[in-house]
Amino acid sequence: MEIINKSDKTLLKEYENFVKNSEYGNFMQSLRWPKVKEGWGWDAVISRDSEGKIRGTCLVITKKVPIFGVKFLYAPHGPCCDWSDKEVMQDLFEGVKVLAKKHRCYQFMWDPPFEEKEEDRTALIESMGFSHIHNAAELTTIQARNNYMLRDIKGKTADEVMAGFKPDWRNRIRKGPKKGVTCEACGSDRLDDFYPLYEATGIRDGFSIRGKEYLAKFIDSFGKDHCRLFVCYCEEDGKKIPISGAITTQYAGKTCYVYGASANHHRNLYPNYLMQWTMINWALEGGCDIYDFMGIPFYTDETNPNYGVYKFKKGFNGEVVTYAGEFFYVFKPFMKKIVDKCEKIVMDRHERKRQKLLKNRNTDMQ
Repeated sequence: MEIINKSDKTLLKEYENFVKNSEYGNFMQSLRWPKVKEGWGWDAVISRDSEGKIRGTCLVITKKVPIFGVKFLYAPHGPCCDWSDKEVMQDLFEGVKVLAKKHRCYQFMWDPPFEEKEEDRTALIESMGFSHIHNAAELTTIQARNNYMLRDIKGKTADEVMAGFKPDWRNRIRKGPKKGVTCEACGSDRLDDFYPLYEATGIRDGFSIRGKEYLAKFIDSFGKDHCRLFVCYCEEDGKKIPISGAITTQYAGKTCYVYGASANHHRNLYPNYLMQWTMINWALEGGCDIYDFMGIPFYTDETNPNYGVYKFKKGFNGEVVTYAGEFFYVFKPFMKKIVDKCEKIVMDRHERKRQKLLKNRNTDMQ
């Protein structure tokens, strides 16, 4: 294994090309990702074969824990390698151990995006000394475990993909343009159109929102080839009005719907249907194998306020994909107990705030 030399531009390019072209890659293992994560540092580990060719990588972002002088290390959806190859996995982890010592790390976590049903991969990581919460509850993991995806779309035509949608969804996709709705691929310069919708959606659906600066950094760090802001507009009284939008990535053969928003008005124009269809077409144009609608929390509970998210995505006739989730390696057990206790206090406070927002939303809707 080797720890990446951040000043070696040739090496950085080699790393990025490997992740971008790997079937195990994703945008959160790109070297562009640390540019988005303000307040986090980063390092990366590389594993090579006997001929010197990269066979695995692991981007590790680092976060200092206030007061305690220790750091949390996290490889988001990493590592990037065949998760069944124990030799590569162990080699990458040896590099993580070096980083853990360098950063006075109390705990390391990675969450490779393989499915929960792939029990052999889970067993392999556990055999390396990692702890794992099987079937972790919703909203207890950093990345959503339950996701909705259109898979195996590479090489298909737009008509072939649309033919799989529910009839009502096909009709609503077509209705938007007939009623004057347009969907445009934009950059961070259109955040002033998107952000008010994003704030309104956060209040309506009770989720935390990112700052405008964070979203701008996200879009600009990945660039137009790998990240786009899509905004749907309608015309009213001669003015162009934004009514829905989304920030979407395209990386390593996957197009991912990361942040979405819609107005509380003009819902009869069905802008979200056209928006999703436009993004699916971008995935097809980019030769992607997967269009990932991302998280569907509480998708099995029809009484949950979030169930509507799943109901909407389900109409595009994809499939539920449940990841195994998070794997933890503890370097300082006593410090972990202290930090976990402090984090629980913060998370409980956040959950009370979220529930209050949901309660207020439901009251307003009555």
